[in-house]
Amino acid sequence: MKENIHPDYHEIKVIMTDGTEFTTRSCWGKPGETMRLDIDPLNHPAWTGGTAKVLEKGRLAKFGNKYAGLGVAAAGSANEAIQKGAEAKKDKEAAKK
Repeated sequence: MKENIHPDYHEIKVIMTDGTEFTTRSCWGKPGETMRLDIDPLNHPAWTGGTAKVLEKGRLAKFGNKYAGLGVAAAGSANEAIQKGAEAKKDKEAAKK
């Protein structure tokens, strides 16, 4: 194996948006540096809002809105089906609580 071709792999501290910390190994920064996250599973809509929030502003919704008047019914109906599924899931979760 060739020497001196791999990046330095060292320990860093990661601080999440809620202030929790953990130590991991990474090629980012210098040994002992602290990485502060702006986005993580605690505040990103893909994790916090489920599929509904992501679909409302996602690519599929944009595609459906852009081509809704051109007779592309498949895109609109696919988008509606996905949104109905997301709403049903949300209702199911609410019923459990």
